[in-house]
Amino acid sequence: MKNKKIDFQDIADICDVARFAPMAGNIFTLKILIISDKKKIEEISEIAQQPFLVDASYILVVCSQEGNVVKSFSDRGKRYARQQAGAAIQNMLLKIEELGLASCWIGWFDDNALKRALKIPSDVFAEAIIPIAQGDGKAKKIFKPELKSIVFFEEWGKKDKEKKENKEI
Repeated sequence: MKNKKIDFQDIADICDVARFAPMAGNIFTLKILIISDKKKIEEISEIAQQPFLVDASYILVVCSQEGNVVKSFSDRGKRYARQQAGAAIQNMLLKIEELGLASCWIGWFDDNALKRALKIPSDVFAEAIIPIAQGDGKAKKIFKPELKSIVFFEEWGKKDKEKKENKEI
């Protein structure tokens, strides 16, 4: 990632697409912290043990405040909050890609240290750290499994199939 100036409107557009992720019961649980202060970015880099984060122009910290979804769906609401965050984060990463910026999804960090550093309330769950920087045009080729290795038919582990709509899996 390169530390070049990024138009703040791009950051706003990235955050905006999170609103369109599906939400259980249409109960929106997400909050997004936008971090641009270099000292805070350095602190987050240490908290996540990811030195490359210091090159980010912005860091987005995606959080869930699951209280209302838990009230509506009991314990299942906690799962829905995680799923909702994942869907919103995916939307954000796709927008980042569309804008030609560089990023990744960071889920490993010291939760308590991050909460202290950013004054995140105790009833809020930090879901992910998303650094944003100018891309260098050298995207790494990342291994992805073949579709046939991740799809089962009718029951877990069953790989036998009939051709479905003439498409091969």
